[in-house]
Formats: sequence, structure tokens, C-alpha cells
Amino acid sequence: MAPAEPEQEAKQEPKQPNRPYHHGDLRHAILTTALDVIAADGPGALSLRDLARRAGVSHAAPAHHFKDRTGLLTAIAAEGFALLAATLAEAPDLKEAGVRYVRFAREHPAHFQVMFAPELLRADDLELTTARALATDALRTPVSAAHTGGLDSRLAGVAAWSFAHGFAALLLSHNLDDPLGDQAPEEAFRTLATTMFRPGT
Repeated sequence: MAPAEPEQEAKQEPKQPNRPYHHGDLRHAILTTALDVIAADGPGALSLRDLARRAGVSHAAPAHHFKDRTGLLTAIAAEGFALLAATLAEAPDLKEAGVRYVRFAREHPAHFQVMFAPELLRADDLELTTARALATDALRTPVSAAHTGGLDSRLAGVAAWSFAHGFAALLLSHNLDDPLGDQAPEEAFRTLATTMFRPGT
């Protein structure tokens, strides 16, 4: 009977990697792993089954939190817009809001990829629509306070967003590597914003 004891212990060992997730935050673990995959290979490489394997849980476990791949991507976008809203809320003026927008894209490239790909998302998701509205309001506030030269505030918001978003998108796609050289992206954007949008114009 004695030899059976080690055999029982050996059978229990494979279950150990799963234990942290039973008592921890599986949703957060899946989101974090998904962001790593997206940052490395893009949203197209995302698979719930693969994420479950990486997390050491059953292939059905992620579905309990996100239902499907679209649900996971929607959760990532909602988290991204919430983070962006918090970042923009700290900006003292429109120029610095743009700087923070660029910094957000550089620090959260996976979020940024997913947030502006509506074909990947569940458009009517409440968490997503709420977070997106918060981010929009956070951008609208510095636009309203800026001198826009008589330009309609909505168009001024489009102009500011286009400038910051375009710069961020070019940065993430490495199209600005040569033009910027060793210059910090945020400083380059700040210089451009100062030149192109002078106070009082």
C-alpha cells in the first residue's frame, strides 16, 4: 500500500498551476495576456482557446467573463477609453491634451489598436459606450476652453483629434522613426502643436 502514496501526489500536481486563478482575478489575467498578444501580433491573432491555454485554465473559462472573442475585444476597448479619459482629464490645456493622447497611444498600443476598430467590437455594449463618452467629454473640455479662431467647437474638436490621432497612428506604425530620430515623441508633438496652433488663433 505504501507505493500508492507518491502516485496520488503525482496526480495532484498538474492542478497546481490553476489554483491562483480560482482565488485570483481570471478576468484581469485574460485581459493582460490578450493585450500582450495584440501588441505582438495584432487583434487577428487573438483566440480565447489560446488565452485559456496560456492562463492554465480550461478552454471554456474565458467565455464565463467575455462570452466570445468580440466580447473580449469590446472589454479591451472599454478599458482603453476609460484609461484615455482619465489621462485627458489631467491636461491643463488643449496642447497638453494632445501630448497626453500621444503618450497614451505609445504606452497602451494594444488598447489603441482595438479602440478604433469598430468592426471588432460590440457597438451597443454599455461599458464601451459609457467609457467612449467619458473620453469624448474629456477631449471636448480643453477644446471648448481653447481659442479656435471662430471655428465651430465640434469642428475644432475634430481638428484636434485628427492631429493627435494621426500623429499617434503614424508613431505606432513606425512611420515617424526617421523623421523624429532620437527626439521624444511627446516633445515633437508639443513643438508641432505650438507651431501650428499658436495661442490666440
